[in-house]
Amino acid sequence: MEEGPRDRIVAAALRLLEEGGPDAVSTRAVSAAAGVQAPTIYRLFGDKQGLLDAVATQGFASYLAGKTAREPTDDPVRDLRDGWDQHVELGLAHPALYRLMYAGSVPDSPAAAAAVGVLGKHIGRIAEAGRLRVPEARAVALVRAVGEGTTLTLLGTPEEQRDPELATAAREAVIAAITTDAPALPDPGPVPAAAALRAALPEVDALSPAELGVLREWLDRITSAP
Repeated sequence: MEEGPRDRIVAAALRLLEEGGPDAVSTRAVSAAAGVQAPTIYRLFGDKQGLLDAVATQGFASYLAGKTAREPTDDPVRDLRDGWDQHVELGLAHPALYRLMYAGSVPDSPAAAAAVGVLGKHIGRIAEAGRLRVPEARAVALVRAVGEGTTLTLLGTPEEQRDPELATAAREAVIAAITTDAPALPDPGPVPAAAALRAALPEVDALSPAELGVLREWLDRITSAP
């Protein structure tokens, strides 16, 4: 199926971005590379920032496709490690696109939200296994903050000066902060147990919405306790 002008323009802008960074994505260069007139770009994207936002959205969509293609294993913490490594690899392989996706002025596109949702599912599986020591929302925020910060730090460091162990050390520090070891005893403690029950609430149909709300509040208070 032949690409339409919008797809050709986004693909051309992505090529120029990866070859020369955001400054290379000029209206003149993109229109020439995509085989369209400049007014077509303005009509479809409004301005250069609108075009860059579309490129970032396409980047998130491609990233999401790669993540969802991987089958989960029976170890959710291992899957989180693999997802972290995949994220860092994306940044190192496509630095200009990664900066645009995570440090540029990008709207909350459905693709970006879906990528965060995949991370949320990873964290939810850890909670269901009784291995999450903090609330799910905090775990997601920590993984995002440290993962994105670590990758941007690596990209901001000359390649020959990069610490090859930085991403692994950051990954293990976050995992240690948000997870417990695989429960060796029947009772892993109240916080992981509460987190596991909190993660399973969408499957509970024996309670009314009001009762579920109260239970959710109680479980959040347990998982948030010092």
